Amino acid sequence: MGFWIFMLLMDLLIPITMIILGKRFLKHPPAEINALYGYRTPMSMKNWDTWEFAHRYCGRIWHVCGWVMLPVTAIFLLPVMGKSKDCVETAGGILCVVQILLLTGSIFSTEAALRRRFDRNGKRR
Repeated sequence: MGFWIFMLLMDLLIPITMIILGKRFLKHPPAEINALYGYRTPMSMKNWDTWEFAHRYCGRIWHVCGWVMLPVTAIFLLPVMGKSKDCVETAGGILCVVQILLLTGSIFSTEAALRRRFDRNGKRR
């Protein structure tokens, strides 16, 4: 049971982080374009307009996905409560991979939105 609780807490880290950072990016994108913190891709760092758009767009996705993944994570791990460590480990690992795929998918979606809204020089279409 102790390992199951540990795995649940570890698998909740990604959704909780997405909720917190999503809300932060949505309401208050980083004040300066920088290479250390924020949604940093070549397209998002073209100018302030692309920087702000990328953070608000990605922040919305992360915030919503985080809230959806939070209960799904708990529900997905419920059937393996009390099972062997290997079973809990496998379920937790699969769940983590799915969460990372959703997290990574938000990058593709945000980049596509940037390319629809801005030209390659960062000017609005």
